[in-house]
Amino acid sequence: MSNFSGKAYGMNVITPLRWWTAIWQKVIFWYVVFTFPRYLKGLLTLSLIHYARWTIINRWSFPHLDKSQPKEKLHYSYMLFESNFNGSWDQYIDSFSFAIPSGLDMFWRWNIKYPKSIPLHDFYNYIRFNQVETNHYYNAYPLAASNDVKSAQTLFEGLNELAQQVDELSDDEFMATYNNFLADHQESLGSMGVGPVMTLNPVKEA
Repeated sequence: MSNFSGKAYGMNVITPLRWWTAIWQKVIFWYVVFTFPRYLKGLLTLSLIHYARWTIINRWSFPHLDKSQPKEKLHYSYMLFESNFNGSWDQYIDSFSFAIPSGLDMFWRWNIKYPKSIPLHDFYNYIRFNQVETNHYYNAYPLAASNDVKSAQTLFEGLNELAQQVDELSDDEFMATYNNFLADHQESLGSMGVGPVMTLNPVKEA
């Protein structure tokens, strides 16, 4: 299992849905794009999330790599959910469920045996059962949480602005400008390091 890379966890969940509801689900995705604040605004408050994506895979869309490969006759289409986040599996599912319960229900409601995002116990079991363990997980900044990356970007932009002013400042003006820079960016001056030990995805019950 390679779900972990430093502070980050990679999640893949693939769930079946009937082919005709897959068509309807695509319509829902387009609808949500134009009404984002209503259904997904809660995601913006979850700083632990790096990335989250839902994709519909039609039953006829799986790759056929060679003539010798038998063509599948699949009964269902599938929805693939991918996400990278900081923290434990439990924390993520809890946060996701409480932040956008209506959004989750809209996205998964047509999936086979979806129990709704609340109560959590049933939603936990649904995600556990359909999660596919990650065989390889690459993370460019394994010791950085999403907030670390955002802070680094803010600090980098601030340093560039400071560098552009240096040649035009006297010593006293530079010291005053530098002190203002530190005051404005003190929240971005943290250091990266190994995160706390995270809980694993609970073992699936037989």
